[in-house]
Amino acid sequence: MHTTTKDDQIDAAIWKRVIQLDRLPSPTVARALLKLQFPDYDRDRMRELSAKARAGKLSADEELEADAYERLGSLLGVLHSQARRTLKRQRTAS
Repeated sequence: MHTTTKDDQIDAAIWKRVIQLDRLPSPTVARALLKLQFPDYDRDRMRELSAKARAGKLSADEELEADAYERLGSLLGVLHSQARRTLKRQRTAS
């Protein structure tokens, strides 16, 4: 299982500045963000890696790959959350 490292903390700090998590995106940007999804190939690969991890059979390279998917999935989840908040505020303001 992945543990947070100094590199992860630095990555997170940079991404936070890049995507400006303290501000909500515009509605146009929010709709575009919600279209960002992992392709089918990657979703299948994540399921495969997850099954191998549960069985305790991940190689070192597969563990790195699974960690990368986890980090990117978390980032995508944050972006989607911000986008939904923007669109919800737009609906309630209308």
